[in-house]
Amino acid sequence: MSVMEKMNDQVKTAIDEAIVKAGLVTREELPSFVIEVPKDKSHGDLATNAAMQLTRIAKRNPRQIAEVIIENLDKAAASIESTEIAGPGFINFRMNKSYLYDVVREVTDKGSDYGRIGIGAGQRVQVEFVSANPTGSLHLGHARGAAVGDALCNLLDYAGYEMTREYYINDAGNQVMNLAKSIECRYKQALGLDADMPEDGYFGEDIKGFAQDLVNKEGDRLLQLAEEERAKYFRQFGLEKELDKIKRDLGRFGVPFDVWFSETSLYENGEVTKALDTLRTTGHVYEEEGATWLRTTTFGDDKNRVLVKNDGSYTYLTPDVAYHMDKYGRGFDRMINIWGADHHGYIPRMKAAMEAVGNEPDKLIVLIAQMVSLFQDGEKVKMSKRTGKAVTMEDLMEEVGVDAIRYFFTMRSMDSHLDFDMDLAISTSNENPVFYVQYAHARICSIYRQAEEQGVVLKPLRDIDLTTLTTEHEYDLLRKMGELPEEIAVAARDYAPHRLIRYVYELASLLHSYYKAERVITEDPEQTQARLALLGAVRTVIANVLRLVGVSAPERM
Repeated sequence: MSVMEKMNDQVKTAIDEAIVKAGLVTREELPSFVIEVPKDKSHGDLATNAAMQLTRIAKRNPRQIAEVIIENLDKAAASIESTEIAGPGFINFRMNKSYLYDVVREVTDKGSDYGRIGIGAGQRVQVEFVSANPTGSLHLGHARGAAVGDALCNLLDYAGYEMTREYYINDAGNQVMNLAKSIECRYKQALGLDADMPEDGYFGEDIKGFAQDLVNKEGDRLLQLAEEERAKYFRQFGLEKELDKIKRDLGRFGVPFDVWFSETSLYENGEVTKALDTLRTTGHVYEEEGATWLRTTTFGDDKNRVLVKNDGSYTYLTPDVAYHMDKYGRGFDRMINIWGADHHGYIPRMKAAMEAVGNEPDKLIVLIAQMVSLFQDGEKVKMSKRTGKAVTMEDLMEEVGVDAIRYFFTMRSMDSHLDFDMDLAISTSNENPVFYVQYAHARICSIYRQAEEQGVVLKPLRDIDLTTLTTEHEYDLLRKMGELPEEIAVAARDYAPHRLIRYVYELASLLHSYYKAERVITEDPEQTQARLALLGAVRTVIANVLRLVGVSAPERM
């Protein structure tokens, strides 16, 4: 249990005892009430709505109830210095700040694990994200999905869940066949033969490069293969090349995956046929106009969906149903999909299909990552300066670096549109939030170097008198660090990694304010030791949170 949780429990126990002692209700009748940190610091350290929650049972005015609670409150036992009644009956508490010193001890003791909690213990969660077609470069939408998906996985892992990160490879559709035909065409052209690119082909320079690689490696040998065998070869070659490129970009972006799941394997293992057969047994499948339909309207979809077209080919939905049935079959407690903005309408049909086959639809959670717009010199950027084509994730990494992208792309709730200011992202000013936060970490490292240069040797924490930390700035830093476990819990519950960005920015802001207001290395050796211990804890917390969102914590800037 964290320092702040212990304090909340201590105050709650004191309130419970006061209510019972005052005879307002029996212990069995005690209602649930909230203890929280007030938004306005002038209202105290903690506040509760207990008096309002008692109104119906105690049959009194809430302010009167609040007065009775305070009269019977054992303040000393709960480390409460003073109380006041606010508004309709809130009780505000000002605490003895000595409890905050334990935050430094807890952070120092746990180090890189400070903030880890166990709310997800015993629960298996799978997150499937990015899942771009292996037919070209990752673009900005994929980059945002990668940033928020990885941060979410890190967050859920920190909250105690057993995580699996999965990439679904769409390697069975027409797009992959067009990729194979495009490479074959460029291969023939590289050999000096006439060949026309398919109408829906891929015309990028990378395809020409792939073809030239084949010529260098195989010569004209592939022309001797039977047509079917040759098509299979080009398909496999193209997939490997494109996937290698995707894996390279994601690796550079700091985004790992545990599972790379091939759509083709669903066909090879008979899972697609099995999924159709299962759907048919439910009674929710019917034939109409030569096509096979799934009656998803039974489960809340706005219209029924085609599974097999009248030419016998599958729609996108059919293998997706098989894939999600496979996910359920692997026994996850929750499956989270992060999809692009254009997939919003796909959610109800997939949930309907899962419900149709008897799976619990609420176990499937779909989060939408909205689009990103790039701006440079005040203008919207659509084309890469390097290639004259759409800006890719690789372009952006080259232009502004991984840290800035990861920070900015996670900074807003993923379901809100994001305007990315490239000039701001590379600036070395306090207006650039990632610079501002990283500089807080680097500033503490610099203070430690200065202390070392001045011959200050930091004592073990057990030998440091933390009671010399008495300024409001110091209490603010202690409180904010103490809030991290609860922040992790709320962010994990709401699938909201952007909360971590807000938290670490606020902590960095408090650090910068402290630095301007107070000297750390002072003439008082005991105070210097305590302040260095405090800043060491702040440095750890900043590094921990930045690590969760995939951003580095530099020691020098």
